[in-house]
Amino acid sequence: MQRTITTLIWRTVAVSCVAVGLVGVAVPGLPTVPLMLVAAWAAGHGWPELERWLLEHAHFGPPIRRWREGGIVPRRVKWFASTAMLASSVVLWQLELSLWVKVAVPALLLAIALWLWSAPEH
Repeated sequence: MQRTITTLIWRTVAVSCVAVGLVGVAVPGLPTVPLMLVAAWAAGHGWPELERWLLEHAHFGPPIRRWREGGIVPRRVKWFASTAMLASSVVLWQLELSLWVKVAVPALLLAIALWLWSAPEH
């Protein structure tokens, strides 16, 4: 029984990430590849067929395999992600939100960008 529940949880995480990641293909700023990385990771724990499909997918497979082989993030991806995070921060400041949100979210995005730029490119 416990194994069934655990498998169901992993599959739910995997499918949810794939679904949101696919929405991210059409919605700018929604991080498709990181969601597919999480989906492949979760699928590896509870749905090997989905993991294999993601790894062999023509579009999603290469970045997942690069990440698994050494945490590799190509430079163009770093630039794209950094630009998207900067644009998101600028838009955030235009909205009527609490000051702490306007400060905390860009600070988190900056931390993510710094981590991203520390990843190997080759």
